[in-house]
Amino acid sequence: MKARFVWSLLSLLIVAACGAAPEMLAAKDPTAPQGIDFSGYWTLRRGPEMNGERNGGASGSPGHEAGIVIPPEYSGRGSRRSRSSRSGGGGPGKVRVFLEQGDQIKVTQTAGGIFVSFDRSVVEEFRFGEQRVINIGEISAQRVSGWEGREYVVETLDKDGMKLTERFSLSEDGQLLRRHIVFRDTQMQEASMEQVFDRDPG
Repeated sequence: MKARFVWSLLSLLIVAACGAAPEMLAAKDPTAPQGIDFSGYWTLRRGPEMNGERNGGASGSPGHEAGIVIPPEYSGRGSRRSRSSRSGGGGPGKVRVFLEQGDQIKVTQTAGGIFVSFDRSVVEEFRFGEQRVINIGEISAQRVSGWEGREYVVETLDKDGMKLTERFSLSEDGQLLRRHIVFRDTQMQEASMEQVFDRDPG
């Protein structure tokens, strides 16, 4: 009886320890698929392509719903607050500070990574197959990025368990760049939105 009690106690401790283990992001494929190159100048398209959804439901206005924290500046206008004003935000959903936005973006793709310039102000660097810790001010998060088929995927996870996923993909003719954004809270609920950019021929 005593042995059974000890075994039950150990089992509970093991389960508790497993449940408390922090989430770790899995590394992505570092090899770019042949024929995919996001390089170029892109302009944000306005209209019905811009939308916010929660758990795959109907479109709605992006906001703070059921624990989902979506940046208030994400209103379809393509506006972006400065890093300095965002880095001081507190409370849940700090991962939102890692979402960059702009009406005009320039993408430079190299053999080992992608550089994205937002409105000629902030430049994000994504290295193929990266797995590292990134920081803005005092806020830090896990970051992995790489390829899933013909999409480039960037995942960012803050210490509270809030996760930001960005997926970049090209249309078949290479004239449209889609950026699908998903916020996930600690209860595994998701809010998603999409940006569509037209290639600037200039």
